Amino acid sequence: MSAPGANLKINGERLWDSLMEMAKIGPGIAGGNNRQTVTDEDSEARHLFQNWCLEAGCTMAVDDMGTMFARFEGTDPDALPVYIGSHLDTQPTGGKYDGVLGVLAGLEVIRSIRDLGIKTRRPIVVSNWTNEEGTRFAPAMLASGVFAGIHSRDWAYGLTDARGKRFGDELERIGWKGNEPVGTRKMHAFFELHIEQGPILEAEGKDIGVVTHGQGLRWIECTVTGKGQHTGSTPMYLRRNAGRGLARVTELVHEIAMKYQPNAVGAIGQVDVSPNSRNVIPEKVVFTIDFRSHKLDILTAMEAELMARAPGLCADIGVKFSAQIVGQFDPPAFDETLLARIRDAAGRLGYSHMDIVSGAGHDACWINRLYPTAMIMCPCVDGLSHNEAEEILPAWAEAGTNVLMHAVLETAEVVSA
Repeated sequence: MSAPGANLKINGERLWDSLMEMAKIGPGIAGGNNRQTVTDEDSEARHLFQNWCLEAGCTMAVDDMGTMFARFEGTDPDALPVYIGSHLDTQPTGGKYDGVLGVLAGLEVIRSIRDLGIKTRRPIVVSNWTNEEGTRFAPAMLASGVFAGIHSRDWAYGLTDARGKRFGDELERIGWKGNEPVGTRKMHAFFELHIEQGPILEAEGKDIGVVTHGQGLRWIECTVTGKGQHTGSTPMYLRRNAGRGLARVTELVHEIAMKYQPNAVGAIGQVDVSPNSRNVIPEKVVFTIDFRSHKLDILTAMEAELMARAPGLCADIGVKFSAQIVGQFDPPAFDETLLARIRDAAGRLGYSHMDIVSGAGHDACWINRLYPTAMIMCPCVDGLSHNEAEEILPAWAEAGTNVLMHAVLETAEVVSA
């Protein structure tokens, strides 16, 4: 089909108003949001999104992982739909746009084409994926991972949070455990709009990021075991300090990531020290390493080097090192045909754009394993995300959603009047 004309635009003010209205649910303490997955606040956000979708002429379905699917009909009900999606759940100290922009931009696409009387052959479906963030129930991108067959539904149901509450029980408690079997839907294509969560687009002065690849990820849970002893009465030469093991591995992780620049990152984020007393030498430290690269050979090499060198570094100071993979996915390469439509749309609309690699994981990374998938990014101020101070400009949100609409319409096939 011919591409939509450059004068076709979404209602940017309405999009922004929707973002601000959604941000009122689960407010944080510093201007952002705390709307963690399958909480009462998550349920409230889902109800608001559902009401907006019904008002826009969509029907709503929910699968048994709680993912919401708002369908706007095409002229051919048997044609495979074009999907747009992201997530409404946030970090405990999250921003107002991470994930939320992608969901509400999809809704705005529906609202705008309905306002303009545009018909497409293929239906368009907007999805809100459950538990993308993975902070309350690890791992991240949980529902899309179950959808893609990476995890089993029953395994996901059995995951527990810090208070021992099961994911499946909480999903049912908030009333969003649907009847549709997860993973039974078929897609023609999937698009996800997201804030960059990094500083590149703003620094380069670009309106649009065309995401060619996602980064692969390895989450490695490590344990260093020493001996808990009194900090005052134990001679230095007799200590088996697990904290020193953590320090040595921390430096090793940084060294490994720097070795593979510019295509790799690595850091230790979560740390649990035992017994965590000011006058006891740490006897055990459990911590998680996050390695990422969009090149599989580099990701594999980083993991291998850690596993080869860390045990020896720890043994040299009398402590033991062990590790296991607790989260992983290989780097996805997104669909070239869809990426070309995104580039063409950005150029047609007069937006500056550049190819970019996503530094974070997204639901699109799992869906990409099943169906043609592409991502669009817009800048965020100072590259700040997973922080209540996360901010974007209304013009950035509008530009990203305009490009999204044009790419979706071309893929969904506009029907001439």
